[in-house]
Amino acid sequence: MKFARIGTPGHERPVVQDGAAWRDLSPLTADVDGAFLASDGAARTREALAAGTLAPVEAAGVRFGAPVARPSAILCVGMNYAAHAAESGSAPPEAPVVFLKTPHTIAGPDDTVTIPRGSRKTDWEVELAVVIGRRALYLDSPEQARAAIAGYTVANDLSERAWQLEESGGQWSKGKCAPGFTPLGPWLVTPDEVDGADPAGLRLRSWVNGEPRQDSTTADLIFGVDVLVHTLSQYLALEPGDVLLTGTPEGVALSGRFPYLRPGDVVETEIDGLGRQRQEYVAWAPEPAGPAAESPA
Repeated sequence: MKFARIGTPGHERPVVQDGAAWRDLSPLTADVDGAFLASDGAARTREALAAGTLAPVEAAGVRFGAPVARPSAILCVGMNYAAHAAESGSAPPEAPVVFLKTPHTIAGPDDTVTIPRGSRKTDWEVELAVVIGRRALYLDSPEQARAAIAGYTVANDLSERAWQLEESGGQWSKGKCAPGFTPLGPWLVTPDEVDGADPAGLRLRSWVNGEPRQDSTTADLIFGVDVLVHTLSQYLALEPGDVLLTGTPEGVALSGRFPYLRPGDVVETEIDGLGRQRQEYVAWAPEPAGPAAESPA
């Protein structure tokens, strides 16, 4: 199944794909969120589709938001593709490199992205994103991770490299947390429609202004999805609705082969079976001032 959230920012409605149509999930849930995923949302949706109780929704020309609402955490893995580690000038890590992004970085897959004020090195990163469906803490084996996965989607793990690496203070999140720096979607695809729960051959691609940048597969992952979920569960609790970004392949601006993003650029990302994103990048501008405050009497 493919779950999605459509509508204007802050007013998305949950939908599910049914053949060529989209159907309203509102009778089952107010949103595609952790509570829905943890309460056997996929199974309940299958039953409702079979019973024909979900009304059709017109999705043509409608904005798609991030396919999961309000994740409590966005956990990210760095240098998890062998070729990307090499282009970054690093040896392949012996253990997963983990950093965090803040939830307000989540944006829709086609939303406009603002290059942060003062940014010199905004970079793109197509990534396979894993959405957690059940709480995972102290899993005994990577095989147990499969039951904790609700599905997969496309992410663009945007980065400001100067802040990430040159002004980092020893950690990466400073360059990862600008507003809108995690375009997510368009769909949350359940594991039965992907190559098992540990997909090993999905093709990931990105383009800037129509020119190819990244083109690789998840076969180049150093640590697979089930290993990542199992490993992280030894250190923290993965909660339903949380998002795990699994790393990016080679072909980013950090390699020195391509320029960093500038206003007017268009980035497209795609993963086989999970959909395609498109973002236009604009310069930062001050927000309009609100109405002047009244003078005290």
